Amino acid sequence: MKYKLFGTHTGLPASELVLGAASLGGRRGYGAVAEDIPKILSAYADACGNFIDVADQYQLGEAEEIVGKFIGQQRGNFIICTKYTRSSEVKPAPANSGNHRKAMRQAVEASLKRLKTDYIDIYMPHYDDGLTPLDEIARGLEDLVKTGKVLYIGLANFPAWKATAIASTIPLAALQIEYNLAQRTADRELISMAKHFGLGTMFYSPLAGGLLTGKYRKGSSGRLTNASPQGYQEDATTKAIIDQLEEIAIEVEATPGQVALAWTLTKDAFPIIGARTLDHIKDSLKALDIHLTTDQITRLDNISAVKMGYPHDLLKTVQTRY
Repeated sequence: MKYKLFGTHTGLPASELVLGAASLGGRRGYGAVAEDIPKILSAYADACGNFIDVADQYQLGEAEEIVGKFIGQQRGNFIICTKYTRSSEVKPAPANSGNHRKAMRQAVEASLKRLKTDYIDIYMPHYDDGLTPLDEIARGLEDLVKTGKVLYIGLANFPAWKATAIASTIPLAALQIEYNLAQRTADRELISMAKHFGLGTMFYSPLAGGLLTGKYRKGSSGRLTNASPQGYQEDATTKAIIDQLEEIAIEVEATPGQVALAWTLTKDAFPIIGARTLDHIKDSLKALDIHLTTDQITRLDNISAVKMGYPHDLLKTVQTRY
């Protein structure tokens, strides 16, 4: 696995694929089988992966405990990103969740304990709670950096205008967003905003919940079918994307999912790969050996492009190009 700098301001070498730890554990009633968890983590580390993404909410804190146990004496070799907002409790008290400073303080202390470390590399709210003032979030995160409990700070699932407001106030380092061939609305504002501020951008759900593997059209079940009482529904755009993935997969002798992941690796970001089984992590790591041609990338870009809308469409017609 290759390493590249995380954003333009940190100088931090991070592995090009991030291991997502959401499925490590079973407290929520789903997740990786216990005996497979150390194998998944070891397979990622053996591939020279050094970047693990977790959150206090994942498996009600168990995922952080598992990651903390795994890194152990190797703590310095890994970049750990964790998140707060939702709490590690099943039904948190009103004052124990959200992005305010009290919840932030309680969450970071609990995460440090579960991770068995005295600092977190990257820390961020899990999403915009719609209530906490932006200055409260910014100053709270800044205080964590000053105390040395957190090295870098970021945001996950924030609107671009709010992320911009915070990034203009304090030195942000990271942005975590959903981005894949079936979900590219971040192209309208978030991607450009991240580049402007030099943020290291992390893409979660690069396979769109398994959609881009093509498994649902073959009758398999998974996150998407479990969440929809109507079952799997494939619209025209999704059909065109998966058809193109299957076509390119034949050309490069890979699977559609591996091609979809390889495409995200061309976007100057850090895709987060999840795994519930050892086969899942092995399958994802094979995407590192796929080298898409310019034509193949362009075909996927074009078939998945979103309408930019106003003001972008208007500006195309009035801005002078030199």
